[in-house]
Amino acid sequence: MTKWKKDKAISWYEEQPWLVGCNFLPSSAINQLEMFQDETFDFEVISKEVSWAQELGFNSLRVYLHDLLFDDPENLFNKLDIFLDICSSHSIKPILVLFDDCHRPDPIKGIQPLPVSGVHNSGWQQSPGLELVESIFEGKISASEIERLEYFVKGVLEKYKFDERILMWDVYNEPGQGGKAEKSLKLLQLTWKWAHSVRPSQPLTSCLDGSVGEEIIKYNAENSDIITFHTYRGEDLEGNISRLKDFGRPLICTEYMARELGTTFQFSLPIFKNHNIGCYNWGLVVGKSQTHFNWETVSDLEKKKEKEAFLQAGDIIPEPDLWFHDIFRKDGSAFDEEEVAFIKQITTG
Repeated sequence: MTKWKKDKAISWYEEQPWLVGCNFLPSSAINQLEMFQDETFDFEVISKEVSWAQELGFNSLRVYLHDLLFDDPENLFNKLDIFLDICSSHSIKPILVLFDDCHRPDPIKGIQPLPVSGVHNSGWQQSPGLELVESIFEGKISASEIERLEYFVKGVLEKYKFDERILMWDVYNEPGQGGKAEKSLKLLQLTWKWAHSVRPSQPLTSCLDGSVGEEIIKYNAENSDIITFHTYRGEDLEGNISRLKDFGRPLICTEYMARELGTTFQFSLPIFKNHNIGCYNWGLVVGKSQTHFNWETVSDLEKKKEKEAFLQAGDIIPEPDLWFHDIFRKDGSAFDEEEVAFIKQITTG
């Protein structure tokens, strides 16, 4: 059994509430490794910030794992179970993401980089990383590395394939990003093969809009139970929805909301609700990832090589006048109280 038939996908979606939430990373973590590693797993911060999501009316979160965490499967499962229990206690079901082609190309476990002051997502790590993606594409990867990645995908899915705390699996975020283009296709194909061999009870997906390369997008469309997409520009939203409805499957926007680009909550949420499309904005609480700064600041990374460019423990995180993503500060105060009131009204009204 591989891809769900359309009627099964539609039936599953009809059983869900209107899915609304955010891409979640606790403010104490700079990336997905720091979120789940022993030394930096922060139960108190995670619990507090997930409760803020529930107070907004969010019923789901999108959360990234990382293949390097699977060098100790039981430890990862322990941390993930704690996180899933926190979510469940707040009536939230997460989407879990396995691989990702965005940002830093050379991930390592252990101590993670400090935030670069004022730079969007300066420490986010690709999974499994540029070198491995390219070696798979070129046919040069070792058998042991392929087995490790297969073990990660199959191991996580086998462990949680009947777990009702989990909403859905996003097997590969934005394949082809980070200058990879079609190079990610071979890993994507393997990932879908591994995921379908387990065939969890939850739906499987990988985004169309947001991925790069015609073959990659086509492959995701051919294999996804639920069609997911990313839209950050306001002028693109209605057109993307209209085009993707042609697949005849439920639609979920797993990334949106960039204030500078027009996909504000006030603009986007009524459209999503009117079309009954699930939606996950990027970010909840401003923290070490600094995604309240816009994408353009990423270009500053190469310019900021001096030590003083990096924030230290206890430093105050700077703020732009207009936040790009995110909703709250670490103290729980909102960037825009009217925006928060609007979110609560539309999610609970």
